[in-house]
Amino acid sequence: MGDIVIEAEGLGKDYGDVVALDSVDLQVPYGTVLGLLGPNGAGKTTAVRILTTNLRPSRGCARVLGVDVTENPQAVREQIGLAGQSAAVDDNLTGRENLRLIGYLTHQPRKGVSARADQLLEQFGLTDAANRTAKTYSGGMRRRLDLAASLVHRPPVLFLDEPTTGLDPASRTDLWGVIEELVAGGTTLLLTTQYLEEADRLANRIMVIDGGKTIAEGTPTELKTHFGATVVEITLPAENVERAISLLGPLGATEYLEGTTIGVTVTDAGRGALDVVRTLDREQLVPDRLVVREPSLDDVFLKLTGHRAEDDAEPDTTSSPERGAA
Repeated sequence: MGDIVIEAEGLGKDYGDVVALDSVDLQVPYGTVLGLLGPNGAGKTTAVRILTTNLRPSRGCARVLGVDVTENPQAVREQIGLAGQSAAVDDNLTGRENLRLIGYLTHQPRKGVSARADQLLEQFGLTDAANRTAKTYSGGMRRRLDLAASLVHRPPVLFLDEPTTGLDPASRTDLWGVIEELVAGGTTLLLTTQYLEEADRLANRIMVIDGGKTIAEGTPTELKTHFGATVVEITLPAENVERAISLLGPLGATEYLEGTTIGVTVTDAGRGALDVVRTLDREQLVPDRLVVREPSLDDVFLKLTGHRAEDDAEPDTTSSPERGAA
């Protein structure tokens, strides 16, 4: 197995004539994060359900810590944590009771269950709300409690299926910090998300899936360099816009963006941006505003899938995973 913790070879899943997942290969080394990106229905959740033993593949194989997910699912469940698209906590139990219950269900030593629950409540900033019922928790608190529940049995491998969907920006940022601490401590993580900023910040490598197939893979920097482009955005006085477009056209694709702002897409980021500035200066066209926008994962997503990630704002509930043993 080496340092590869999660791996799949030729993984596929069919529902009748519908191919939900088509010959997907992946590897996640120890202590790293693989981010799965893709539109709704792309196959991300199907892949997670197979890897977490909640769904049998139609073909191919998958292993977690060297254990085949189909041949020995119970051994896999004992080593993983899973947090899905919505918080899977009991609303009528307190935060502390929820974590203790998971401890008992995962057969943790009874003497250590209470201490482990208190440790996680503190780690996730829930100590003050430990004795309140979960139904009184905010969305961000519920999501933190759900993630804490997936860690009660100290799993070395964690699967997060769109864990921050629906959270406000502050709660999302807080949860990112917790995830980063877990990975720094050696946890290996597979993350599905529709928030490109989330993938850019957390993932060591990114795999883009569409139509059940892998269409791109690499580090965030590699994907942005290969599929993205640097855009120089220039706002000019209205009387200079047409002239600027004519002069800058040879330097890269030039288009109207908004009002009197134009964009010039350059292939060689540093030199291209300098050429734009030099051309404007030589022609004495002084911009009101000039911004160099580096390529983003949103640019990558748009180029690969044909639309922006925000078009998929609603979570995919057609195949939402269950918690499993975690």
